[in-house]
Amino acid sequence: LEDWRSADVPARLRAALALLEALTLRPAEVNADTMRAAKAAGLNDAAIREAAYVCFLFNTLDRLADSLGFALPTDDEARAIGRLMHRFGYGLAKLPG
Repeated sequence: LEDWRSADVPARLRAALALLEALTLRPAEVNADTMRAAKAAGLNDAAIREAAYVCFLFNTLDRLADSLGFALPTDDEARAIGRLMHRFGYGLAKLPG
């Protein structure tokens, strides 16, 4: 998504994306009000926890990739990966809990 704020997505997804952005860019500002807003938009504790796990993993991998100089996929490869993730989801590698 180029701009999740204006994209035609459900309110729950928009709330999850707002939470992910805050966790990634402004973690010191994430507080009880942030969680109340996410819950008011329809996210339950399990959804918030799952979003936080995914955020942690992506941010960790991103920092490792930057540090170790991983090559980025081409646009075609990124689209193919995106189609697979859309079709199969992240559930193939679920964390316990």
